[in-house]
Amino acid sequence: MISQGGVKSMLFKNLFIENATEAVDIRVTDGKFEKIAANLEALPGEEVVDCGGKLALPPVIESHVHLDTCLTAGRPRWNMSGTLFEGIQCWEEYKPFLTKQEVKDRVNKAIRMQASNGIQHVRTHVDINDPKLTAMEALLELRDEVKDFMDIQIVAFPQYGILSYPKGKELLEDALKMGADAAGAIPHFEFTREYSVESLNICFDLAQKYNKLIDVHCDEIDDEASRGLETVATRAYETGMRDMVTASHTTAMHSYNNAYVIRLMRILKMSGMNFVANPCVNVHLGGRADTYPKRRSMTRVKELTAEGINVSFGYDDIFDPWNPLGNGNMRDPVFMGLYAGHMLGYDEICNSYKFVTTNAARTLHLGDAYGIKEGNAANFVVFDAKNWYDALNYDVSVLYSYRNGKLVAETKPKETTVHY
Repeated sequence: MISQGGVKSMLFKNLFIENATEAVDIRVTDGKFEKIAANLEALPGEEVVDCGGKLALPPVIESHVHLDTCLTAGRPRWNMSGTLFEGIQCWEEYKPFLTKQEVKDRVNKAIRMQASNGIQHVRTHVDINDPKLTAMEALLELRDEVKDFMDIQIVAFPQYGILSYPKGKELLEDALKMGADAAGAIPHFEFTREYSVESLNICFDLAQKYNKLIDVHCDEIDDEASRGLETVATRAYETGMRDMVTASHTTAMHSYNNAYVIRLMRILKMSGMNFVANPCVNVHLGGRADTYPKRRSMTRVKELTAEGINVSFGYDDIFDPWNPLGNGNMRDPVFMGLYAGHMLGYDEICNSYKFVTTNAARTLHLGDAYGIKEGNAANFVVFDAKNWYDALNYDVSVLYSYRNGKLVAETKPKETTVHY
């Protein structure tokens, strides 16, 4: 790194950006991408990093996770049935152990796991069906404490519903006043269809009142009669909130009949809203009421993508009552999503990094500030592979993660020798 007159500059050589077939160099000056071109000459005294023909991507994004519940699997007991609803009950039994510091300690560990995997942006859902809003307070504090290496968006998530939980509406509004970035809802878990629709009206009204984003846990159930999605899409369209709105999970869509989906697609496209699938956890929790045939229980990612609708992937749960595994590596949901979604065509594989980068950036509403382009903040990651196909296939490490030109995390490549 050179510093002349207060200007700091660094040159990264020989990188393939987003599956490009020709390598380029990147000059970072004062934490921003100054120049991206082939064969840049090093300035006198400038630090040069030869990346050896590796893949550079914008920062990895986690667009749906529950950090407040992370690292709690088996405490106080394991979810033995593997169902969504036993997971909710296990979490309820854990709540008495929650303190602000306990939450922060767990989440700090999880965030550093994510950072080691190249993640720099996280959208986390935080359970607000708690009169004390303990986890919300903890995550709001932590959001500020880790901002130098991680951006955290917080969704005020009513785990038990807005109208089906005492003072659910008031708790949602309190969380938004405290500083949550987005309003949430869970229409399929409300007591009645009428509550379901009204809960979404409340969610939209409060989001507009406080100028917040919206991310709804929508139809996370195998019941094809669960149709909150049509209400979310219609409200996104009629309010003009459009891409400020995200529908997460939508696993009931996997069970909808095709005649209904054909009609539904019209309002989904008109709405301009985003979708988030959580392949690992959706496949794990879904289909539990089936004998055979068993449903995959993942939303129609392939069909939504073909219609030009934005879809990103999330991990959802990291070693908690809903997922007894997980390390925050976004390669996992991409890998699972491609298999479960019948998306293993060569081009589909090569472009699947977008589910956890550019598509996810749209979901989080990051705008033009995201991406490897001149003038933007020098935020990028380097994978130990030439292209995404190899990075995914061989589950390679993130060699470097840079944020504003500063090194956040690095991994030394492992060496394996077969003695035959």
